[in-house]
Amino acid sequence: MKLIKKIILFIIIAILLFFTIIGLQGYNLYNSAIGQISLSEKVYEIQNDENFVSISELPDDLINATIAVEDHRFKNHGAIDIISIGRAIFSNIKAKEAVEGGSTITQQVAKNLYFITENEDISRKVAELILSYHLEKNYSKDEIFELYVNTIYYGNGYYGIKEASNGYLKKEPKELTLDESTMLAGIPNAPSAYAPTVNMDLCKNRQAKVIRSMVKYGYITQEEADGIKLGM
Repeated sequence: MKLIKKIILFIIIAILLFFTIIGLQGYNLYNSAIGQISLSEKVYEIQNDENFVSISELPDDLINATIAVEDHRFKNHGAIDIISIGRAIFSNIKAKEAVEGGSTITQQVAKNLYFITENEDISRKVAELILSYHLEKNYSKDEIFELYVNTIYYGNGYYGIKEASNGYLKKEPKELTLDESTMLAGIPNAPSAYAPTVNMDLCKNRQAKVIRSMVKYGYITQEEADGIKLGM
């Protein structure tokens, strides 16, 4: 019995030590990133870029489509979404592979701002979480969403919604229709697969997923969904 207790205690200590080390590595990565350029300076640069598009210039359909498919509880949670993480873990275990992620829009912004070139390991996730907390603390949901659509990769060399809208559709973001919004909103999940210039069939399949999500979360009716044209 004493031996079992010692083994259990050893395992607990080892787990705590592991997470402490990972936590410190993540914190050091976060400190190193913001030490080169502060969060406020980074955000200022993006907001003053010539291609920056404010949320007031975005059609509601694009906003709703993006939130529906990427992070439908975006306006109701903080830096992380425990429910989404739990659902993702369950789905991945059930499928025996990584089929769903639990990252929030805020976490994706943190990644895009500082950690896009870092290796995808646990310490980077910790750094993203720390930065996500500071994003949620210092910026509104609208500002965070603006940062997302202005930094996310839409494939074909297009970063941000303006480049994507101009490049794929030859129009400004404010001119996007419901059809076009649902197509563009689906691309960032896997640009190398879902970009219309790469594989139109996969692009349409992803767009259909966006549309189903919009119906599921009450952004559009099934009748409206049935009338949406897939693809460009």
